Amino acid sequence: MPKRTYQPKKRKRARTHGFLKRSRTSGGKRILQGRRRKGRKKINV
Repeated sequence: MPKRTYQPKKRKRARTHGFLKRSRTSGGKRILQGRRRKGRKKINV
């Protein structure tokens, strides 16, 4: 039986999906922009 692939870690989650990572790339900026436009309460992790 193989182990589950999702082993949650708070730091890893923040570093890969966090605000700083998103605002660094052009694609990430687009995501943030879209979430702001939609009016999301949380724009990222």
